[in-house]
Amino acid sequence: MVQSSNQRLTLEEFLALPEDDITYEFVNGEAIPKYKNDEMSPKFFHSTVQKTLLLLLDQCFHNQGRIVVEWAIKLKLQTQDWMPVPDLTYVSYQRLPADWLLDEACPVAPELVIEIISPGQTFGEIAEKATDYLKAGVSCVWVIDTRAKTVTIFYPNTPPQTKRGNANLADSLLEGILFTPQDIFQQAGIL
Repeated sequence: MVQSSNQRLTLEEFLALPEDDITYEFVNGEAIPKYKNDEMSPKFFHSTVQKTLLLLLDQCFHNQGRIVVEWAIKLKLQTQDWMPVPDLTYVSYQRLPADWLLDEACPVAPELVIEIISPGQTFGEIAEKATDYLKAGVSCVWVIDTRAKTVTIFYPNTPPQTKRGNANLADSLLEGILFTPQDIFQQAGIL
């Protein structure tokens, strides 16, 4: 999926590009590789935390919604089409009914997206992306730092909160969360 850098794409043109082995996000009319180089590609800590979160969230929200890995989301950032690919997405059946069954990007803003910082990425870059998710209608964003063993939670109208150790991750939006940052990293085998 290679594109000329001097020509902007529409979302429809982006979606019609041929698939290849690289995951792309649609940003400002361009197909941007999610991982820009080998240094940024997910490594062991990233992958095991992603798997652990998928299993933990599935236990908490079984039959309440979808928990999906690397699922593109159709969003609007200001007036521009934007299609990011978060590491994990949770969207309830209230926002996207259980009988919705299409092989396409998520058509609604989900309750939760999770981004795990990869090697070569900075917390600041991912925090900026978290802010963009909120501006586009996502209810909550978790940024996972596998080195610091923290979960930073972003909401639209409050400052981010960084949680570690045995801090409770449940809140009014995600009342079903029954695990802590320590549980995540311990179950992933990196604590």
